[in-house]
Amino acid sequence: MSKTSKKQLISSQLNAMFPDAKCELSYSSPYQLLVAVILSAQCTDKRVNMVTKELFKSYGTPEKMLTLSQSQLEEKIHSCGFYHNKAAAILSMSKDIITKFNGVVPNDFDDLCSLAGVGRKTANVIISEAFKGDGFAVDTHVLRIANRLQLVSEKNPNKVEMQLKSYFDQSDWSRLHYQMVLFGRYKCKAQNPDCKDCPFEKICKKEYKK
Repeated sequence: MSKTSKKQLISSQLNAMFPDAKCELSYSSPYQLLVAVILSAQCTDKRVNMVTKELFKSYGTPEKMLTLSQSQLEEKIHSCGFYHNKAAAILSMSKDIITKFNGVVPNDFDDLCSLAGVGRKTANVIISEAFKGDGFAVDTHVLRIANRLQLVSEKNPNKVEMQLKSYFDQSDWSRLHYQMVLFGRYKCKAQNPDCKDCPFEKICKKEYKK
């Protein structure tokens, strides 16, 4: 299958399966999305939304977040897992936003990556979701799907991001990110993927097929 045909197949089928794909994290500002994405590492969006629903009632800005001690924040986000590291990252990130950017989340990719606790994946999510720019965040789902569909043969998320960005049109990056996340979350799971009637059977790596 040619590169063009493969690209069209993946794009059209993901569109058919997930025409309204979008971020499943709840937030009302770029800052709140940043916090939610940090909390979502190795945690379900459903759990994060339960935690942030209460957290953001009183601590939805960097200034208010910094009124909490690390131990207090850890207690509030405990159920998201890795609460010690996540609390430290959120507080450091909040301080950076205030000291470096006058309390406003930057809309520049490199500036976002300069924030404590923010890597390329998180920055891509903020650019594409909060600021409606073009980003292709590579999380565990995107990494798995990209390899299974033989778009890449690479385990380094940053390298996969670059390869996916060069493979697909820039205008499709954000949409495809969300669609690949949902495809990986609900159908092409890490364990026991649902391969029945999968439209990508012909391009899937054999070792993943049932």
